[in-house]
Amino acid sequence: MRRNGKEGKDRAPGRPQRKGQEVAGRPWIFRGLDRNRVTAKNIIWSELIGLKAKIIRASHPELVGIEGYVLDETRNTLTIGGERVWVIPKDVVELEFEVGDKRIRINGKELIGRPEMRLKKRWRK
Repeated sequence: MRRNGKEGKDRAPGRPQRKGQEVAGRPWIFRGLDRNRVTAKNIIWSELIGLKAKIIRASHPELVGIEGYVLDETRNTLTIGGERVWVIPKDVVELEFEVGDKRIRINGKELIGRPEMRLKKRWRK
């Protein structure tokens, strides 16, 4: 249904047209109550959504330097929203998460898997 020919064709009223657009434009992101409990040892088992992330190393040079908040997480990707929204594959990047005043570096290969399934996995401590 076309409401206004100037806006674009077949635009649904009140809905964002691109994935992540509804979150990226907002100034706030839910960061949770216990974010300061995340450490380098337990970040694998913790919630990543809402953490500030920066890509330090990547196999693709255009991914290096992307910075923003983690908006969504799937099995193999992280959605990071900053000046725009990026969908980043986990297995090709090294990330630095900012938690309070700490910075935690982690290889993306350690984060592969659904967030709820990572709780069941066991890693050497």
